[in-house]
Formats: sequence, structure tokens, C-alpha cells
Amino acid sequence: MLQGWIQIALTLIIVIATTPFLGRYIARVFMRERTLLDPVLTPIERVIYAFSGVQQQKEMTGWQYTKAVLYSNLVMGILVFLILMAQGWLPLNPTGLGAPSWDLALHTAISFVTNTNQQHYSGETTLSYASQTFALGFLMFTSAATGLAVGIAFIRGLTGRPLGNFYVDLTKSITRILLPMSIIGGLLLILTGVPETLAGPVKATTLEGATQVIARGPVAHFEIIKQLGENGGGFFGINSAHPFENPNGFSDLLETWAMISIPSALIYTYGVFANNRKQAWLVFWMVFVIFVFLVGVTAVGEFQGNPLINSLLGGQQPNLEGKEIRFGWAQTSLWAVMTTATMCGAVNGMHDSLMPSGGFATLFNMFLQIIWGGQGTGTAYLFVYLILAVFLTGLMVGRTPEFLGRKIEKREIVLASVVLLVHPFAILIPWAIVFGFPDTLSGISNPGFHGVSQVVYEYTSAAANNGSGFEGLGDNTLWWNLSTSISLLAGRYIPIIALLLLADSMSRKQSVPKTSGTLRTDTRLFTGVTGGVILILGALTFFPVLVLGPIAEAFLIARGG
Repeated sequence: MLQGWIQIALTLIIVIATTPFLGRYIARVFMRERTLLDPVLTPIERVIYAFSGVQQQKEMTGWQYTKAVLYSNLVMGILVFLILMAQGWLPLNPTGLGAPSWDLALHTAISFVTNTNQQHYSGETTLSYASQTFALGFLMFTSAATGLAVGIAFIRGLTGRPLGNFYVDLTKSITRILLPMSIIGGLLLILTGVPETLAGPVKATTLEGATQVIARGPVAHFEIIKQLGENGGGFFGINSAHPFENPNGFSDLLETWAMISIPSALIYTYGVFANNRKQAWLVFWMVFVIFVFLVGVTAVGEFQGNPLINSLLGGQQPNLEGKEIRFGWAQTSLWAVMTTATMCGAVNGMHDSLMPSGGFATLFNMFLQIIWGGQGTGTAYLFVYLILAVFLTGLMVGRTPEFLGRKIEKREIVLASVVLLVHPFAILIPWAIVFGFPDTLSGISNPGFHGVSQVVYEYTSAAANNGSGFEGLGDNTLWWNLSTSISLLAGRYIPIIALLLLADSMSRKQSVPKTSGTLRTDTRLFTGVTGGVILILGALTFFPVLVLGPIAEAFLIARGG
């Protein structure tokens, strides 16, 4: 038991130690300050801007930035859909795989362009090397960079700066952050035993004399951007539980850190932009405390195991169903909470096999979307809650609410509300439709309360742009592919539009001088109020769903049912 808790604590200590260094570097990149990579990357970026016709110094308005995001993502999504449909005629297809069905290809393209990577297929038996590398691998960089660019634009607007240029931010997100970190991380994964080859599958003879086909491919570079970019889509069907994606303890530690590295660092990046590192650390610790609590709840549940199984064994045993023994209950619990907290969606164990406390924690993370949140956008959601906290406290004391010296008015509150209200609509409406026609639509493989969790998890994962799932669900059908695609699009682009317009509105406001009556947002008291607002507005919205799913399941198991 002690070893498991030490593993969890060591990972969290590494996260805390690296956050300010990476956060400061990201801030320098987007504040156009000098970095160590300038001599190498600046000439390359100039060539990219010249070739693409991007005017590097041109600032964009909120609508211009929004249109650039939408148009570029539309083009990339169409391109990837065409590649998937044509993979039977494309090279780098050693097993001769044909095209997936049109609805599966559409869902996959939308899923990856929205940085969700929800998979209704098994990678090694559905997609060729060309599709995995040139289609999905391409979107893993560009979708992550899109989210990061939007997050930086939001931070700029919040701190009174122009939003910037989307194409410049997209380029720098890839060249200065994602690509250098992926090169180093990919090489480290190769050293741990992750394959990186274009050779076809290997045939091996088992001890019984049977022939086994072992899939492989260009996995290492795919795996590292999957984690760094909060993508989560696995090269193989069982994702990072596969020994070719995550072979040992060191690779697991590296990939776990990669998931949280950028989302946690962006909070510190905000502190640099706002010249208020104190507030950044307060927000960081608020999120960290909630995160550690959820890790503890999940880990204790998995360590104590299933009471029904324990009664048969005559003693307490950890719940190892759906887990890789090389990771055990501790690292699987940490990963499950981490991947849903960061909206990555990668898995090193099957979430469908988690105890109800683990199902509660993973759903809770995706309902809130701010612990630590998705690539870039999660940080923006977090500060939307701060704006709402300022508004509510301003109402209570009878003052016009201000944030960073700028007044919070009707337009900002409406846009902030849109960001938060899209999520429940994208989850609960299709969830209700499924249970209106359970025999024809649901695909549920588990009865009772766990079946409820399977369905709500799928739509929550789609709307939160997470991508993980309770994989007992039969989701590769026309209904699931199309209905989750709607949740994917709504959960990604409506909040992005609202965030950019909110940031644009804040950037245009005149700064109000501080007075003795100005509400300070860099205090423990206000941070605590923000935590309360998050729990009230975020958690209570979905409390009935949690009661019908993991909470009811927990009571059923405790009763011996």
C-alpha cells in the first residue's frame, strides 16, 4: 500500500516542481520575448509565414480570431475525412485495410479535429499507418495547438492586451512548445521500448504451436503528442494499457507528467501575463487540492476493492479488474483521474472496471472541465469561473464587479454563461433520448446503475472533449457516431466562440483605478469563494446524474447487491 501512495506523491511533486519553469517559458514565447530556441526556430517560422501569407504583426479582433479558428479547423477536418475514406488506395497500409464506414470516418475526423480523440474503433485493425500518421497524428498537433492558441488569446484579452493573430499563435504552439517537447519525449519513449517502425505486423509462434500476429507501427511519436496535446487517442485499441504504448513504470511516469504539464503550466503563464504570480499560485493550489481529493477518493476505492469479491476471497484485496499488473491500483487510479482532469482521455486501465468512487471522480472531472482542463481552453474555463465569482461577490457587497481593473458587465456575464450552459445541454439531451429508446439506441452492456453511467460517460466525454469511455458500451453504430459528433462540435466550438468574444470585450475596456473598495482577487478568501462557486454551479448541475449513476451503484454494492 505504502509504495502505491509514494508513487502518486512522487508524480505530484514532479508536477509542482516543473510548473513554474514551463509556465514561464510559455509566457515568454507568447509575449514575444527571447528564448533559447530563437536562433533555430525564428528563421523557420519566417519561412512558414511567408509561404502561407500570414502577416505576423497583424492583430485580430475577436470575430476575426474566431473565424480563423473555425475555417482552419473545417478545412483540416475535411482533409482528414477524405484521407480516412481513401486509405485503401493510399500507401503505408501493410495489412491492406479498407476504408471505415462513412459515419465512423466522420465521427473520427470530428473527434480528432476537436482535440477529443474519442474512438469508436480499434486502431490496429481499422486504420493504416498513413491514416494514423498523416491524418490523426497531424490533427493531434493542430487541434492541441488550436486549443493552446485560444487559451493564450483569452489570457491576453483578460489582461487587457490585443488577442493576437491565430495563425501566428498556432504556428508557435507547434514549433516552440509541442514539437520540441514531442521530440524529446518520443526519443525517451523509444528508449523505454515503444516501437517506431513502418514495418508490418510480426508473426510469432506461441508455446502451443499456434501463430500469433503482433501489431506494431510508428507508435512512439504518436504516443507522446497524444499525451502532451491532451489528445488521448490510442494507436492500439487498448490505448496506453498496451505494452507497446506504455511498457513500464518510467514510460507511465513520463506519460502521466506529459498529460498535466501544459495545463498546469498555463495557470502560471496567466500569472506572468497578469503580473500577479500570487493569484496564479492561489488558483493553482485551489485546483490542486480538488484534484488530490479526487485522486484520494479513487485510489482508496480501488485499494479497498470490491466488497462482493472480498467476501468471496475472505479478505480485502485491491480491485485489479481491468488493470495492468505492471501499474497496479495506485498508478491506474492516478492516471484515471489525471486523464479526465486534463481532458486527455488516454487510459492505462479500463474505466468501465473502476469502482463507483472512480466512476464518480472521472465524471466529476469532465463535468467541471477545469481540473486541470483541456489544452488551453481548460485554463480559460477556470477563469470564467473567477469572473462569475467576482460578479456574485460584487452583487453581495453592492459594487460594480471588476476583474483585473476592468468592469464585468452584462455582455461578459452572458458570454460566460454560454460557456457553462452548453456543456449540460450537449450531455443531457442526447442522454435522455437514448433512455427514451433503450432497446434500439443504447448499446448498454451492463444492467442497472452502471449502465446509466456508461451512457452519460460517453456523452460527457464527447462534450468535454475528453475521449475516454466506459468501453463496455457498443458505440460503433450510426446513432452513436452521429449523436456524439453533435456533442463533440457543440462542446468544442460554441465555448470557443464565447471565450474569444469575452476576451475581446475585456481587452477593449478601460482600466479602472484601484481604490480602497476594490475587490482583491489574489486572496485566500476570494479563492475559497471561487472554489464554492465552482462546486455550486458546476457540480450541482449534474448532481442528479451522479445520483442515478455511480452514487446509486456504490450504495447497491455496499448493500451486497
